[in-house]
Amino acid sequence: MNTTNDPIADMLTRLRNALMARQKTVDIPRSNIKVELARILKEEGFIEDYSIVEASPVPMLHITLKYFGSRRERRPVITALQRVSKPGRRVYRKRSELPIVLSGTGIAIITTPKGVMTAQQARKEGLGGEVLCYVY
Repeated sequence: MNTTNDPIADMLTRLRNALMARQKTVDIPRSNIKVELARILKEEGFIEDYSIVEASPVPMLHITLKYFGSRRERRPVITALQRVSKPGRRVYRKRSELPIVLSGTGIAIITTPKGVMTAQQARKEGLGGEVLCYVY
C-alpha cells in the first residue's frame, strides 16, 4: 500500500491526470476530506458525480468527470486545480482575506470550524479557515 504525505495533493493530481487523458472516471483512495472535496466539486458543477466503492483493502472514491463540447472538441470543465495549503506550509485566511478565484468564475475550497466549504459560503457564514485549493 502506498501512503502519501499529502492526500489532497494526491487527489488533485489524480484528477488532473485523468482530465488530461480524457478519462470518463477516476478512482481515488477514500477519506472523509476527499469525500467533502468531491461533494463541493459536484455542487459547484465541476464533476458529474461521485460514489464510494467499498473495495478491499481500501474503500475508493469513484469520480465521474465532466466535459463540455462535441465529441471531437470536448474539453474538461475543470481547467486547473491548484493546491494552496500544504503540510509544510499551512495557509489560513480570515473572512475578510478569503480569496476570490478568477473574478468569481473559480472557487476556493477551505476548511472551517463548521466543515469544508467554498470561500463564498464561508464569507456568508462569517468564517475563515485553511485554504485547501483553487478550482477553475
